[in-house]
Amino acid sequence: MTYSPDIRERLERDAKEIIGRYPKTRSALLPLLHLVQSEDGYVSDDGQEFCAELLGLSKAEVTGVATFYTMYKRRPAGDYHVGVCINALCAVMGGDEIWDELSEHVGVGHEETTSDGKVSLERLECNAACDFAPVMMVNWEFFDNQTPASAKQLVDDLRDGKDVRPTRGPKKLCTFKEASRVLSGLPDDLAGDGPSAAGPSLEGLKVAKANGWKAPEA
Repeated sequence: MTYSPDIRERLERDAKEIIGRYPKTRSALLPLLHLVQSEDGYVSDDGQEFCAELLGLSKAEVTGVATFYTMYKRRPAGDYHVGVCINALCAVMGGDEIWDELSEHVGVGHEETTSDGKVSLERLECNAACDFAPVMMVNWEFFDNQTPASAKQLVDDLRDGKDVRPTRGPKKLCTFKEASRVLSGLPDDLAGDGPSAAGPSLEGLKVAKANGWKAPEA
């Protein structure tokens, strides 16, 4: 099934705005894949054909990119895509235990979605927040210093439609489709909300200021 005329018109309007930012049209492929993911909840076959048509690429070229990056999903993600970091430090601090208990609690595994479509899970290699380990992300917003109990409670609250707020960043948690739209380059004006750094991330800065340390001048 291809996109309906109204959806197609809306996607083309947004796509043309995105494509216009690049000197070469094919450079817009990554954001366009996010755009179609924001519509379908994953990079569908229709979405790949749409990108290929607008950028003058072959379907194979688009598919090669869409299947290379893990940020593009091959199956529908949940409204809330939950990533559990299982890289070295998070694993040592309890990330593996969180993953095992959360996966059993929800009843789905890596890149799988609950039957109600609310939650999908992913094992992430690094959330780039080692100072808050173990860390989870929901639609790419941080949930720091997690435990198996807090992780299960978080997912239960998401499925129950309760107000869930990230540890850092904006107070509002968007859906996976909304996050994909932002990643396509169409902002939701929430990027500057809330602190992006806090707690242990700032300890080095405090020590530097206390000692008058400065980076070498270029």
